[in-house]
Amino acid sequence: MMRKFFVIVVMICLPFAVSAQYVARAYWWTLEQGKTFFRNRAYGQALMAFEDAKRDRKAMFEQLEQDLIVVLSLRDVRRMYDSLDDVEKYIMENRLDKAARALKELYYRTPRDSLGGSANNALKAIGALKNYPEAEYWLGETYRIEGELNLALKQYKKAHEQRANLENPAFDVEILYKIVDVLKTKREYIEMEDTAKEIIALDTLWQGDSGVFARNSMSKILEVDGIVRFLTIYRYDNIYVEKIHRILGFFYYASGRHSNAPEHLMFSFLIQNTVIINEIIRNHYGFEFTDIDALFSAAEDIPAIAEYMERVEYYKTVYYLGAAFYAMGKTAAARNFWLVLRDRPKAGQWAVRSASQLQRPFIEKIVEMP
Repeated sequence: MMRKFFVIVVMICLPFAVSAQYVARAYWWTLEQGKTFFRNRAYGQALMAFEDAKRDRKAMFEQLEQDLIVVLSLRDVRRMYDSLDDVEKYIMENRLDKAARALKELYYRTPRDSLGGSANNALKAIGALKNYPEAEYWLGETYRIEGELNLALKQYKKAHEQRANLENPAFDVEILYKIVDVLKTKREYIEMEDTAKEIIALDTLWQGDSGVFARNSMSKILEVDGIVRFLTIYRYDNIYVEKIHRILGFFYYASGRHSNAPEHLMFSFLIQNTVIINEIIRNHYGFEFTDIDALFSAAEDIPAIAEYMERVEYYKTVYYLGAAFYAMGKTAAARNFWLVLRDRPKAGQWAVRSASQLQRPFIEKIVEMP
């Protein structure tokens, strides 16, 4: 009889023991372990670690949620009519440590002022913290590296949906870029473009009526006065949107939407050159931009800049900016870009293609996008 009673007690207590185990384990440490497995290419172990991190965080905030519910269910507390100030005072005066910890964890991640003085809002906010977008993202990374693109995309989207819980809110841009990259690989171009526009929305110089005015002014300077004048007047260092402008510029040109391509490639070109010029100045005090060939020579002599130029497809961007202008009937502007590439050996194929365009310019064949 005692043996049967012991088994029943164990069965009742076991879920609580498991929950306590999850609460005691630091979910963020489990995530870091998963990253280590990922970097060491132990992808199976990485997947398990990221799933464990999700469960650990969920268990922790479920426990905190329950601890606060216990207090909010007390008769004396129910009479406080949802006043968070009064509930906090009651918790402190009665030394209700578990509920105090729940509020401490909440305020660490959620501004107290955003709760409107409501204890129920505090409870809802704790419940919303169960999601772990960083773990969802790293699950996506692991599935992507293993070639499971559908699963990767699903995880990236979950991470984006849960972005309110990101430790670093700016990381959402990286998640959106991953979604764009996977959609591009899967050739799902309509959704890719829509997602890209979410990133473009972060470009304050691009948005609104002032953005239209800025783009028109910049385009006119670049088209009429040339590259040197353009880079002398303008600087723009929003590195977060450089890649998406480049992706859209290439996409619009390849798909025959030529009128949309030049402005995006112009923004990418401007951001790239702003980064390059700033880095040259950092390495060579007193450097002043006056000539595009001198800029190229200085940039190619600094390994970090040369690596950056390769990473951001600098020469390809210059080539297609010329190609996009040509497709719009702006031949003189197009020639300016091809001329600066023609005699640059390090531009590789883009130098060769520019030389060909200068001899007999043409619009490249449109790629049919499914």
